[in-house]
Amino acid sequence: MWNQFFLLEEYTGSDYQYVGKLHSDQDRGDGSLKYILSGDGAGDLFIINENTGDIQATKRLDREEKPVYILRAQAINRRTGRPVEPESEFIIKIHDINDNEPIFTKDVYTATVPEMSDVGTFVVQVTATDADDPTYGNSAKVVYSILQGQPYFSVESETGIIKTALLNMDRENREQYQVVIQAKDMGGQMGGLSGTTTVNITLTDVNDNPPRFPQSTYQFKTPESSPPGTPIGRIKASDADMGENAEIEYSITEGEGLDMFDVVTDQETQEGVITVKKVLDFEKKKVYTLKVEASNPHVEPRFLYLGPFKDAATVRIMVEDVDEPPVFSKLAYILQIREDAQINTTIGSVTAQDPDAARNPVKYSVDRHTDMDRIFNIDSGNGSIFTSKLLDRETLLWHNITVIATEINNPKQSSRVPLYIKVLDVNDNAPEFAEFYETFVCEKAKADQLIQTLRAIDKDDPYSGHQFSFSLAPEATSGSNFTIQDNKDNTAGILTRKNGYNRHEMSTYLLPVVISDNDYPVQSSTGTVTVRVCACDHHGNMQSCHAEALVHPTGLSTGALIAILLCIVTLLGKLLLPASYLPMRGTHCYCDTLDLSASPIKAYSPL
Repeated sequence: MWNQFFLLEEYTGSDYQYVGKLHSDQDRGDGSLKYILSGDGAGDLFIINENTGDIQATKRLDREEKPVYILRAQAINRRTGRPVEPESEFIIKIHDINDNEPIFTKDVYTATVPEMSDVGTFVVQVTATDADDPTYGNSAKVVYSILQGQPYFSVESETGIIKTALLNMDRENREQYQVVIQAKDMGGQMGGLSGTTTVNITLTDVNDNPPRFPQSTYQFKTPESSPPGTPIGRIKASDADMGENAEIEYSITEGEGLDMFDVVTDQETQEGVITVKKVLDFEKKKVYTLKVEASNPHVEPRFLYLGPFKDAATVRIMVEDVDEPPVFSKLAYILQIREDAQINTTIGSVTAQDPDAARNPVKYSVDRHTDMDRIFNIDSGNGSIFTSKLLDRETLLWHNITVIATEINNPKQSSRVPLYIKVLDVNDNAPEFAEFYETFVCEKAKADQLIQTLRAIDKDDPYSGHQFSFSLAPEATSGSNFTIQDNKDNTAGILTRKNGYNRHEMSTYLLPVVISDNDYPVQSSTGTVTVRVCACDHHGNMQSCHAEALVHPTGLSTGALIAILLCIVTLLGKLLLPASYLPMRGTHCYCDTLDLSASPIKAYSPL
């Protein structure tokens, strides 16, 4: 039986390494049998003595390259070449020796761990592998140890886990550590092989340091003219931490300038920028004292026992005097004046004074770009506003002008204020018709029939609203064919006064109507309404407003022919007379369009 042989790897002898011997029960030692070998490495790595069955290895073998070889052996009759037994399979196992050192998966490891971590905090795990046979002996049993990095770190011998070994390691004192770990086989015993790796460990920052001002007092100056938002100085608290742990928020916690100044954080430099919050006045207050606090917005609770993560400093701000322009007593002035005011009527006054301690005298003037027509003027000494021209509310209701106050001793210092002047209404306009009225009346109209509604407008604007009254002019009251009915709602109606009208007798009526307002003094005007007499259908719809004339047999009426002849004579007369002599001056000749189909032709000649 030859099912398994064993052979040590890495044989270093000068002779072939003996593996084993094959022998058949049919072998009687007379040399009639021959042994042959086939399979993995047969004839190359492994050779057999065909007479004795001895197997030898011709080369050094490496278990890590191939741990098992499978071969087949057979005994045959040397004379006939026939096998005397069936072919048998056997294996050659290569026994391991400790010829491989442990190798780490990385040449260099990189790891981080928070500063101030507790002892035993996990950092990183390193791993080494050994190519030797882990099932045979201790050749592949690896043990880890730390060669460099104590007393800060330690390593678990069996797992390769690196942990912190020192309490309160402070990043601000030391940030980088280099640890060397050794992996040794043979369970760490003497004679084992070993390998090493480097672990670079960085302590990451935690917020374990509060901000601190390098000085307790700061002092700044700013002109009183600094507008809100103006930066006047910077302060900076230092923080040994980094990143968000070093972020600082600044605030004004107390002081007499709490509402006058503000502080904001410059996110790039982590400085506190002191800014003006409200308008300053040197004459009211010259020095402000503030208490400014710097604090960390991101606080780690486990370090609160170290104390408050904030610090405070005193900031003194001195306000510098600036020559300021005059200041008006109001931001804007609103005045009123009646539109019938006489020239040089005083409307009101403005007041401005120098806010500086010197109290320089001030003179006043009107910005003529805002009063191009020079309607108003001002007393340069006392600021009284008065008219220089007559006013008309209906032309311009509001006058918006600008008044300038200038220091007499320093003309560069001046200020402006808007002045709004409202012109109050006076009843100086008479009401008038809202439109031109031309209406008609049917020939068959009945008495008291409404033929037109009248409306009026007035440019004035009385406080209690318009109240118009309508009536016929006195000269038209007697014998009028129409009456006016005042509706008491600023409208009036024209009513017929009789039954029936004849367009052949009178084709057009001119009706004068008096319109009056109810304000003081009463204003009135007379408007004329043209009423034409027309033929209407039974529904009252107008059909024709022309008087029918006698028609000439040729198609033209006698009146039309006379009108045409008059126009021709008039034109000939003008052509014959010298240009300098015009006896017909003021003469007008009107010829309506000639309608030869039957329409009558009218002719007016006020000669």
